[in-house]
Amino acid sequence: MIVICEECGKKYQIDPSRIKGTGAKAKCQACGNMMHLSKPAAEPVAKRPAGRPPAQAPAAIRPEPPPGEKKEERPKEAAPVEKKRKGIGLRAKIFLLFFVLPIVLIIAAGLLYLQQLNALSSLITGESAKMVTHLGEQIIAEKARSVSEQVRLYLMSHPNLRKEDFNNDEEFRKIAVQKVGLTGYTALHAVPDNNGIWRNWGHTNPKIVGIDMSTLKGPLGVNFPGFWKVFSAGKDAKESSGYYTWQEKDGSFRDKYMVCAPVARTPYYIAATTYLDEFTKPVQVMEAKAKEISAGTRNTVFGILGGTLILIGLVVALYGRLLTSRIRSLTDVAERISVGDMDAEIKLASKDELGDLAEAIGRMQESIRLSIERLRRRR
Repeated sequence: MIVICEECGKKYQIDPSRIKGTGAKAKCQACGNMMHLSKPAAEPVAKRPAGRPPAQAPAAIRPEPPPGEKKEERPKEAAPVEKKRKGIGLRAKIFLLFFVLPIVLIIAAGLLYLQQLNALSSLITGESAKMVTHLGEQIIAEKARSVSEQVRLYLMSHPNLRKEDFNNDEEFRKIAVQKVGLTGYTALHAVPDNNGIWRNWGHTNPKIVGIDMSTLKGPLGVNFPGFWKVFSAGKDAKESSGYYTWQEKDGSFRDKYMVCAPVARTPYYIAATTYLDEFTKPVQVMEAKAKEISAGTRNTVFGILGGTLILIGLVVALYGRLLTSRIRSLTDVAERISVGDMDAEIKLASKDELGDLAEAIGRMQESIRLSIERLRRRR
């Protein structure tokens, strides 16, 4: 077996069979230190084949060759070290804590901001459209009532004016047929006669004057029921209003709003009608502009989030790499000290807590070196 002097480190090869009892003492020939030798546990002896002589016992103490003399070195077998199962590394923890978590929170806050912005934009434009629509309905209704009152006053001052001449009387026609909005107009019609026929006596289109209004079922087609429902509801001195669909010359369909106001103490009604989108068109433009601004804001927020993500990722990656490399350096020095390498150099210059740790390890290294020297001198 190999014995190493604790004082000078000189190695000796000793035959365990020369040690009597459980232990013995031997003096180091180099420094005179007394070494305590313990007899190793006995190993089972293999059965020697017959005829083979027993091996010759080696000398009790055989010193190593002096320095400078060549000797055959035997490779040292490192004792197996059981590796502990590692958890999440420091770099991974830094990445999760300072990159993933902030990015998740920033993205969540950004999405919430965009959601609230879209909700606010929809609320403003939606409520504005409702308000403008209601205001447009009121304007059309007020127009019908105003024209109705003007017609009543004119008829009272012209009691001999026949209904067949309403549309031919220029002055009366200017009163009964007025402009509503951009493309709308007012028209005058009478309640059903004794035959139940509804007839129009004042209109922008002379071809409609005097005809049975129910004959419009053909030209209006599927849109006629909606029109007729609003038109025929104005009777018994009651005002009627509502929406119906009108087909344009190009074949497109648009919604119209109509109000039928009675002319007091007469069998006539004033119908005021126009496209309501003429009133809501500015709101629609504003809604489109709001959507455009929301889209621009969304793209800006996503751009900021992307730039923030890249910047934070670079900072965390670089700082995490620097931090873990310093910790690995200190760990390597500590491991070298733990196996007796008191000359391990600590190459870390830092003014933070890692610098304090490096100084502490250096002081520990020096303290262990002094303790070993004191122990050697004591022996």
